[in-house]
Amino acid sequence: MIKALVFDLDDTLFPEHEFVQSGFQAVGDWISEKYSIPGFFEVAWKLFAAGKRGNIFNLTLEDLGIEYEPFMIQKLLQIYREHQPTLFLHNDARWAIDYFKDNQRLGIITDGYLTTQQNKVSALEIEQNFEIIVYTDLYGRENWKPSPFPYLKVMELTGCQGSECVYVGDNPRKDFVTAKKLGWLTIQICRQGGEYSTVRSEPGYEADRTILSLTELEAILS
Repeated sequence: MIKALVFDLDDTLFPEHEFVQSGFQAVGDWISEKYSIPGFFEVAWKLFAAGKRGNIFNLTLEDLGIEYEPFMIQKLLQIYREHQPTLFLHNDARWAIDYFKDNQRLGIITDGYLTTQQNKVSALEIEQNFEIIVYTDLYGRENWKPSPFPYLKVMELTGCQGSECVYVGDNPRKDFVTAKKLGWLTIQICRQGGEYSTVRSEPGYEADRTILSLTELEAILS
């Protein structure tokens, strides 16, 4: 019998690109105020949409003709990570929370910089619906998924066995491999246009089930 239903956060409960857009806008506002140069958001978003990751701030500043030192990139990263975003749940995520909150122990396991992930949860106004939220960064980068730590933490806090837990996520590179080893049922949400929707799983890393919408959880868990 399933007793604990645990979700990933980014691109599982809400569209992560909304946070990216919000963050680029916050950085762009700072750049515009400091240098009186517009266009940061437009350039950064174009690069992101083209698949650029990791050095987008560098590339954007270069495109805008802004000379910078390494500390400048750190400042922009801080603004991006610590800004207060405007975010909204996926419609099926709102449905799932409302449907399961009275008969399942709901939880979240989320990687990422602590302040960033806390700000996301705050912006979504969902904390009151979840019994357990494991921010893995609180325990050190070595305890991010696929470390067993966050899954064991959920089992410790709920008193549930692995066979009584479900993990729903979107990233086959890290979300499911350890949960499966601990006996959890694992479910991948494959949203159209999702960051990992077309990623091929390595053997042993795939989820037990795949779904296109969180509404499918009703049939799986009934």
